[in-house]
Amino acid sequence: MITVRQESGDRYLVVVEEGGSSSQHRVTVDPGQLEDLAGGASAEELLEASFEFLLEREPKESILSEFDLPVIARYFPEYPGEIGRRLSG
Repeated sequence: MITVRQESGDRYLVVVEEGGSSSQHRVTVDPGQLEDLAGGASAEELLEASFEFLLEREPKESILSEFDLPVIARYFPEYPGEIGRRLSG
C-alpha cells in the first residue's frame, strides 16, 4: 500500500507498506516537473504511480529515503515515458 501526504509546498511524504513492514520517503516535486510528467494528474497521483513503477523494479528498502522526483530517470531512463503512459491511460 502506498500513502502520499503533502508535508509543505512541493515536499511530500510517501509511506510504503508491504510485507508487514513500511518505509518512508520524502520526495520533492516542483510544479514544472508535475506539469511535464503528470499530464494533468495531481502530485499525489504522480507519486503513487511513480512508487508503483519503482516497486516493480526494486524493493522498498532500496528506494532512497529522500530525493527530488527527476532522480528516478537517472536510474531508470524509461521512467518519463512510462509514467506518462500510466497516468494518461
